[in-house]
Amino acid sequence: MWDKIQIFGFRALWSPEIILITALLILLYYLFTGPLKHKAGLTEEPSRSQKISMYSALIIFYIIKGSPVYLLSHIVIMAHMAQMAVFYLLVPILVIKGIPVEWWKKVFNAPILKNFLKLFTKPLLAVLLFNVLFSLYHVPFVLDFTKTSNLVHWPVTLILFMFAFFMWWPLFTPIKEQQIMKPLFKILYIFGAGMLLTPACALIIFADTPLYATYSEPDAFMTAMALCVPTSVLDGMSFGGPQVFLNMPLVYDQQAGGIIMKVSQELLYGGFLARIFYNWFKSEDRGVDPLPQEMQTATANVERG
Repeated sequence: MWDKIQIFGFRALWSPEIILITALLILLYYLFTGPLKHKAGLTEEPSRSQKISMYSALIIFYIIKGSPVYLLSHIVIMAHMAQMAVFYLLVPILVIKGIPVEWWKKVFNAPILKNFLKLFTKPLLAVLLFNVLFSLYHVPFVLDFTKTSNLVHWPVTLILFMFAFFMWWPLFTPIKEQQIMKPLFKILYIFGAGMLLTPACALIIFADTPLYATYSEPDAFMTAMALCVPTSVLDGMSFGGPQVFLNMPLVYDQQAGGIIMKVSQELLYGGFLARIFYNWFKSEDRGVDPLPQEMQTATANVERG
């Protein structure tokens, strides 16, 4: 497939605009957490793990929205679903962990944003809204509509990302006053998120015909391709649809895309659950009272005897 998509040219494959945006964000983060940190309200630089999280988030952003992965996501549903899984289920967490807590406190205490963020980061509302919006996004006529122009596609992308951020905030907030979820509720929260995402995946996995015009019908496909390929390149091109680039029936690509989304979600959520269990076990272990001195002495005597 790599040989086939090269016909779209350098700009479509590597998106210089997204390279510039990513480079600018990396530079701003470096400056305002390093040389200019005092002007940004920081007393010290973020930790190494925070820097790794933020730089990773920005690099992944470019890979997903600027590299050939973005072009492929408009051709095959498998690439689209892998992109969605990483962008909405992983990147928000990296951003939350990468931004200094001092900045988050300022954001959550800002007069205009304070009540808005307080409402939409409430755990029950946050997990429901993201998963409902994500499911609605994959209703066929909605997804096809979002690919009609960049004026629709990018605002929808940003809205979904914002609600993905809201969903992950209760679990990963670095603000101590907001760390109110107990381990058991975190576990239930992740299970609930997984269950709510299942209908959207099932719709795609078990459909026996292509659902999306932008991935099956030539005219709609060309309209969607204009989101990432310059019109000057598309002019004069004529395809019978994305099947030109695939070595499998379209419905197989669709079903594989649904499986990729569900498996990716299960792996990520499984990792989060393992981490929660591990931290829970450590906290419980630290909470055990040490043996009284007399019992320690008696135990030592027995072992020596």
